[in-house]
Amino acid sequence: MSQPPKAPPPGPRRGPVLLELQDTPRPDSRAPRSETVLDDLLNPADAPEIDASDAPVPQPRTMQMVTRLVGRPPSRLTRLFLNAGAALFVFLLSVMALDFIDGLLTRMPLLGWIAVVLFALFTLAALGMALREWWAWRRIAQIDGLQRQAGAALAADSLDQARAVTDGLVALYARRADMEWQRQRLAERRAETFDAQTLLTLAEAELLAGLDQQARREIEAAARTVAATTALVPLAFADVAAALAANLRMIRRMAEIYGGRAGAVGGWRLARTVMTHLIATGAVAAGDDLIHTVAGGGILAKLSRRFGEGLVNGALTARVGIAAMEVCRPLPFLAQPRPKVGNLVTRGLRGLFGEDSPRS
Repeated sequence: MSQPPKAPPPGPRRGPVLLELQDTPRPDSRAPRSETVLDDLLNPADAPEIDASDAPVPQPRTMQMVTRLVGRPPSRLTRLFLNAGAALFVFLLSVMALDFIDGLLTRMPLLGWIAVVLFALFTLAALGMALREWWAWRRIAQIDGLQRQAGAALAADSLDQARAVTDGLVALYARRADMEWQRQRLAERRAETFDAQTLLTLAEAELLAGLDQQARREIEAAARTVAATTALVPLAFADVAAALAANLRMIRRMAEIYGGRAGAVGGWRLARTVMTHLIATGAVAAGDDLIHTVAGGGILAKLSRRFGEGLVNGALTARVGIAAMEVCRPLPFLAQPRPKVGNLVTRGLRGLFGEDSPRS
């Protein structure tokens, strides 16, 4: 027989114990949470930046004036006035010189013939300078033509057009002894390419990589000069003149590095072309972003205003240098890295303080 189950021991049954800490009503799960409203009102993105300063961002007054001086094209009336004035001056000077030489030949024939010879030498020198300016601008037009042909070859993926561009590059640098090794390497390896992109990339790597490094050093030197002049020269227009001279010299050096020539008149026209390129690519419109990127944060706010303005002017000079590279470079940037303003300014200022490092 099965035994009946044992009964539980006698005594009070224990159950769960509820301890109320304070007399607060229990929250209703159906009621809206107040934290959701706070989360909507408080956004971490709206928090102020650490070490943010209310100091005004330095404005590139010097480079803005340089850009207006170089980039603003003269009106038709201004061009007519300048051309007519130059022609009148040359005409009057020639008439006065011929009248003086004629009278000198009548009074003292020996001195008159000396004046004739000197005037002839001056005329030949003036014609030689004009011919040099024309040849320099012709070289720049040749580089511009290579750029257009390269763009057309890449767009059409035409190997024949790419070969024509490569031949033009080799002819452009045929008389430069410092690029003989690069031309030989290109001649040895160009038969291995079978499409336009690869051939132009190879030509860029062999012929233009070293020139890009030289152009970077020129841009860094110009940015360093403009930054130091703006920060250290207290005169009103001395920094503008120094920045204008540094930018014109940098643009002329860009043309010389990539195979072009730029004389006095050609250098000014090339500078106007560079400024037009800046406007066309929207680089001038992005100037405020550049200023806030370079001069932002709380570092420059703790330094002098002149130093901050010099840094921003140096950054804008680097931007002008990059535009000059794009104008004077026979090929667009394909595989080689396009220089950045921040890197150029950093290296330039590092050289200013005597900590120049080797460039990669």
